[in-house]
This record gives sequence, C-alpha cells and structure tokens, in this order.
Amino acid sequence: MATVEPRLYKGLQDYLPDQMAARQRIIDRVRAVCENHGYVPLGTPAMEYLDVLTGTGGEEATKQIFSVNTPEEELLGLRFDQTVPLARVVAQYATLPRPFRRYACSQVWRADKPEKGRFREFGQFDFDSVGIDGPAGELADVEIIALMCDAMRALEVGPFEVRYSSRAILGLLLKYAGVPDRLATKRVTRVATADGKEQFVTEDVWVEGTDVFRVLDKLEKVGLEKVRKELTTGYKPEPGDPIPGLGLSGEQVERIERFLAIKDKSRTVVLTKLRGLFEGLEGAAAEIDRVERISKRLYAIGYGDDCVTLDLSIARGLAYYTGPVFETVLLDAPQYGSVCSGGRYDDLVLRFHGERLPAVGASIGIDRLLAALTELGRIGLRKSIAQVLVTTMDESLLDEYLAMTFELRRAGVSTEIFLAKKGFGKQIKHADTQEIPLSIVCGSDEHARGVVTIKEMSAGKAISAQITDHAAWKQTRPGQTEVPRGEMVQAVKHLLGM
Repeated sequence: MATVEPRLYKGLQDYLPDQMAARQRIIDRVRAVCENHGYVPLGTPAMEYLDVLTGTGGEEATKQIFSVNTPEEELLGLRFDQTVPLARVVAQYATLPRPFRRYACSQVWRADKPEKGRFREFGQFDFDSVGIDGPAGELADVEIIALMCDAMRALEVGPFEVRYSSRAILGLLLKYAGVPDRLATKRVTRVATADGKEQFVTEDVWVEGTDVFRVLDKLEKVGLEKVRKELTTGYKPEPGDPIPGLGLSGEQVERIERFLAIKDKSRTVVLTKLRGLFEGLEGAAAEIDRVERISKRLYAIGYGDDCVTLDLSIARGLAYYTGPVFETVLLDAPQYGSVCSGGRYDDLVLRFHGERLPAVGASIGIDRLLAALTELGRIGLRKSIAQVLVTTMDESLLDEYLAMTFELRRAGVSTEIFLAKKGFGKQIKHADTQEIPLSIVCGSDEHARGVVTIKEMSAGKAISAQITDHAAWKQTRPGQTEVPRGEMVQAVKHLLGM
C-alpha cells in the first residue's frame, strides 16, 4: 500500500488541543458578551453559490475566493467572510425579525498571502445589527463599537484601541482632493510567453476613484511612502510583482496627506481639525456632525479616548462599506494589525432582492487574535482541559477509581481517569506534563483506611519528576492533602476554587 506524505496546504493550520482549548475560551467569552447585548446565534454553510459571493467585497476579495468543484458541476465558492452570507439569509427569510441582531462564529477562506497572524483558513466571530436606519442606526453604530470594547476587555487583551472613521468622510476626501469617480491609469500584468517564459505587459485601464480607499487601507502595513507611490506612479517591491499606481497628481496626493496628518488622541480635537480642513466643502458639515454624535454618545456611556479613538485613515478594504468603519489594534502587538474590524454596509442586502436594508457589524479574527495573545503571554495554552487526574494504582480497585471519576464529573469537575497500564510515576508525570492541576491517589493502604490523597501538581514539581514508585512518593508526599473518601469531592472543589 502506497504511503501519502502528511502535509498541509500553505496558509492552513492544524489546531492542537492546547490551541483549540484557548481558541474555545476566546469564543466563549465573546459569545457571552454578545448574548449580554441581546444578540442571537446564526449558522450558514461554508459554501455559497459563486454569484452570491462575487461582486460584493470588491475586486480584491473576488480574486481571493476559493472555488469548489461539485458533482453537479455547479459554480460554488467557500465564503470569504460571514457578512455576505448574513445578507443572503436576511433577504431569503422574510420571517426574521427586523431589526435582526445576530452573532456567528465559523471558518472562512481567502486566497491571501500567508504571513504572521494571517492565514488562508481562519475563524471569524461576527456580530451584526440589520435593519436599523436613521437616528436609531447611529445608536447601532455606537453599540457595535461598545461591543468591540467589551469583548476586548472580557478577553483581557491588555491595552487596546478601537479606531473608527467613516467611508462618507473618505468620500468627502475624494471631493476635497479633486479625485474623479473614474481614473485612467496603467495596469501591469505578468503573462506567459510562447517559449514558456514570463514577461510583464502594461495596458491602459480605468479604475474607480474609490480605489484610493483600498490604497489608504494599506497605510499602517506598508507606510506612507509606499502609499504615496501607489497613489501616483506605482512601484516595484522586492520581491514581488509591480504595484500599479492610480495616477494621481502631486497636488491631489498633497491634499490627501493633509487629511491623513489630522491625528490626536482626543476625538474632539480630531473633529475640530477636520471641520477646519473641510470648511466650505459641500456636505461636509452633516457627515462630520454624524461622526461627532457617535463620539459624544460613546463618551456618555463610558467609552472615552483611552479605548476609542477617531482615526481618519481607516478605510477598510472591502467595497461594501458605506458609513462608519472600525478597527481594533492591540497596542502591545501592533504588528498583528486589526484583530477586530467592521463597519456599516447599508447596500449589501439590496443586491439580493432590491430592498435597501441598512446594517452594521464587526468581526473578530479568532486566529490572528490567538496568535497575538500567545506571543504576548496573555492566554494560557494548557495541554489538557481536565482539572483532576484519577490515578489507577491497583487493578483490584478499578471499579472504585471509576466511581471516583464519575462522582467528580457529576459535581462539575472536569476529570480524566488514567487508563493506560503504566506505573505510578508515569501516571503522575502524565498529570504534570498535561498540566492537570490535581491528582487523586488511592492505593490499597488508602482504600483500607477509607481515605484518598489529593496531590496539587504545582507543588513539589521537581521532586515528583524524580519519583518512580508509590513507596518513594509516600515518603516525600509533596503538595498533598489526605481527606476522608466521602469528602473527596468537596475537598477537590475547594482546592480548585469552585
């Protein structure tokens, strides 16, 4: 029989038990916050019809969709986010309440370039409000930002910032900078020649003026100099294919840079400077007022400049955003970029059945956040979720060990019984290496006296590693408590702080 090399496709990862347990703790805490805010759970398939997915997140998102081969040869794709499936669900099920506030946690797939904290398959935890417009819609924007803050606090991520801006403000930036709706530029494409080699071909193309947002979204990642080049002539990174420019003039870019230079920790100061820059610009006052109302309401409910800032450079890469947009950065791990982001997308449902249904939401990148918290040492990676190991020293007492195990489990204590035929020392080492806090020890002597010994694994760890048999362990008895058999459960729960 031929063997197959065990391997993973690039950008994918296995979740070993310690990672999976930590990942689940993140999910559980965020779910609790969402339910505290009154959100309900929703699940959708991993695959959608390709025409459902394409044309929603913009050209870049469409390029990243993994297509799926089906027996019926229908065109399907793996979802690249959970927002598009939500829009499809809301359009498909007229019986859903309006507004509809849901959370969802599932895997998504993007053919992105794998790098630190960025994968091709990754988990997202989304929370969205659909069907809330007008003044109440602004309250929904505030609620999403507050939920993002509450989730970060529940996860104990350390110092963080939820940064927000508005796509409408960026639309005003295009007007201020004199950027037209469509731009004539050049696109460089790598093509194969007849002899099997590759060459770059340059062609004249039209791009949307809103492509400026896509470039600005790279600002924190690539820096101002490369953003400036991409807005104008383009550049050739090393290594990599040429990055085409949008063809903006120096004056247009200078105006964009004036806008980007408006920065301050105080949201109030940023708004004051923005009003000065856009003074006299048609439509500017109303949009700035909207952003200011969000800020004032956040102040009123306790979300100050220490956790929510106004960052005018935020654009978000997906094309469906129409209003306020949000990003969350861990201040001790900025290299991971945004770990929770989103915004308002009022027109996404429109493409499914012609009804404009406003919506706003955000998404936590579970795997990126886990990678960041692991590097920061702010999430424990335990190898086992068991709180107690029941050792099995005497084969004649197996029924008693089984009874102990189920007494503990029924009392709400996560318990593992050691089932392999190994000596006492190896059983204790198993509890140690798997980071199980407590071990229950009951040999023939303890059983005859009607007692059990509870061993705290963190105490006497170095001594335990040298013990090879029960007799040696009885002489040292590191970190242990002997209790009557009938008081075992109560004593275990006391030691675990339950």
